[in-house]
Amino acid sequence: MGDEVFAGRVQAVRRFSRFYTRRIGVLHEGLHGGPLSLTEARLIYELAQAGASTAARLGHELGLDAGYLSRVLRGFQEQGLIDRRPSETDGRQTVLSLTDAGRALFAAMDARSQAEVGVMLESLSVMQQQRLVNALATAETLLGGGRTPSAVPYMLRPHRPGDLGWVVHRHAVIYSRDYGWDESFEGLVAGIAARFIQDFNPRCERCWIAERDDAIVGSVCLVRESDEDAKLRLLYVEVEARGLGIGRRLVEETIHFARQAGYRRLGLWTNDILTTARHIYQQLGFRLVAEEPHHSFGRDLVGQNWLLDL
Repeated sequence: MGDEVFAGRVQAVRRFSRFYTRRIGVLHEGLHGGPLSLTEARLIYELAQAGASTAARLGHELGLDAGYLSRVLRGFQEQGLIDRRPSETDGRQTVLSLTDAGRALFAAMDARSQAEVGVMLESLSVMQQQRLVNALATAETLLGGGRTPSAVPYMLRPHRPGDLGWVVHRHAVIYSRDYGWDESFEGLVAGIAARFIQDFNPRCERCWIAERDDAIVGSVCLVRESDEDAKLRLLYVEVEARGLGIGRRLVEETIHFARQAGYRRLGLWTNDILTTARHIYQQLGFRLVAEEPHHSFGRDLVGQNWLLDL
């Protein structure tokens, strides 16, 4: 009887797997209406999440044959989707990362996927949507060896309409709560965000949004100052997402993009009380070039200018 019960459970899982595969359409050629196979799309997705990786790590994570993986990556490079550079810590390894074209392809895939799942959820009531999310979280926890969904790593993506408004809101709330800054700081951040949106040039500017469990938990922008100079703006990480390396990853992405875009210097302005951010800047090679006391946002502060030679 026990064997029959277990066999029935196996069949139930297989039945759901077939149903979900047909429903979500993830195994169809041209994933999410794009030009990639499922395996190719998974590789692009993994590189977008990791920021940079090696072929060995990608092969291990996705269980891919080394020869097949090499052919796919070579095709990506020929299409201009990935960059290769020597590892700074292991001369035997090559570090892979997405180019602007690769990131644009991922952004399109991600947007289509978001829209498709949104259409599927819209057919359910709010209560049914939450039941589904809870059920999937339970499945993820059980099949993940007990790891809760909250332990799932974050992802980075390009900004979408509405993101910068949220970033302004969170800056105002967090800096008021943690440092007592007044609404003039919100005005400053809103101006920065507005100029970024109005003047945005995707060839030489970028915004990264950190997302975890479908919630925005951080951001950073790179803004063009001149042909040779760029500026890092609007870096923040939510309290509940700190300790995951998001802040450092956001700054690393900014540095990498600035180098690819041909800038010679990357600068930023901050205040000395923001010790966690300053520590990241120092670790990644920025140097303090000037500081000056000022009274802003209702507080006496010490502003600092940091610079990284690229």
